Amino acid sequence: MPDVALPFDRSEYEARLARVRTAMAARDIDVLLVTDPSNMNWLTGYDGWSFYVHQGVLVFHDTDPLWWGRSQDANGAVRTAWMPTDRIVGYPDHFVQSFEDHPMTHLAQLIRDMGRGRSALGLELDNYYFTGKADRILRELLPNAWLSDATGLVNWCRAVKSPAEIAYMRQAGRIAEEVHARIAEKAEPGLRKNELVAEIYDATLRGADGIGGDYPAIVPLLPSGADAAAPHLTWDDKPMRKGEATFFEIAGCVRRYHCPLSRTIFLGTPPQAMLDAEKAVLEGMEAGLAEFKPGRTCHDVAATFFGVLEKHGIEKDNRTGYSIGVSYPPDWGERTMSLRRDDRSELEPGMTFHFMTGLWMADWGYETTESVLVTERGAECLSSVSRKMLIKT
Repeated sequence: MPDVALPFDRSEYEARLARVRTAMAARDIDVLLVTDPSNMNWLTGYDGWSFYVHQGVLVFHDTDPLWWGRSQDANGAVRTAWMPTDRIVGYPDHFVQSFEDHPMTHLAQLIRDMGRGRSALGLELDNYYFTGKADRILRELLPNAWLSDATGLVNWCRAVKSPAEIAYMRQAGRIAEEVHARIAEKAEPGLRKNELVAEIYDATLRGADGIGGDYPAIVPLLPSGADAAAPHLTWDDKPMRKGEATFFEIAGCVRRYHCPLSRTIFLGTPPQAMLDAEKAVLEGMEAGLAEFKPGRTCHDVAATFFGVLEKHGIEKDNRTGYSIGVSYPPDWGERTMSLRRDDRSELEPGMTFHFMTGLWMADWGYETTESVLVTERGAECLSSVSRKMLIKT
């Protein structure tokens, strides 16, 4: 077995596993099938671009977890996960993207062979990586098992970050600073968007302070002008133009831990309506940041921010943020807490959020955001970049 350079001490993985087992026991789950690669990484250290095929980690109460996936990816588990090789199982390649043989038939047989065919089996039914067909096959081939929905069980266990996790997120925050510095330097009329994205990726991967960057779970988002009314457009090869605002939603990433950060650049003279909106957003952000205190709730942050916008006559009909941490494509959110009215999740020290205060209007968009750590004293922003719209005339 190779000497694996884990990103965390084994004791931290053991504490995570204990937390998950406690959550399993509370739901009467004997065996948990974890298929979200973020959760797989958090529990075992496994890190590979293999989430396009079926894979997972089986968690038990009475023995070590078992990594299961494509046979050629088992070598990646040997080299990145903390489990011994006898807890790593690969399925033959004829199961891969086959219309005749499905990997879940292999997994069902494995579960039966381990004597777990009558277990209470928890499944992450609502994530990007577990399909309806996978669910159907497991139910057909494990007729004596009790299958339940365990979506979010591990995600919620990840909500409060350890000091080591926070250290990675602070490093990612420094990378985000460097990326925005590069954007501010390079963005100008006539520069093709694809060339600017090349600069963004260069800065993202070169990193900061001697720490190299990882690939973020979301590609750079940078729509301009009327296109910025849509929050999730990427880029093309057209040049940037005077008279348009472009928001840049990027993230620093270190060991899969993300620090998203958005800023807006206007080439030319911005209209007064956009300047007025920026004033409202910045005022609302300061008010919302003051609510990131232990004992407050996601609702408190959102209601405070939305209240400031409404005072200025602006309506924002989408959530204003979400929890973040370790993640893989296609999303850097944890898919647990949302900064929206009526989400009564209580804030605790060690929780981390992307405070997404973006506005997407009829024919323009504006974003300035912060990645926030909840501390005993309140909010700590994980990056330090001026929130003011950069105006390049």
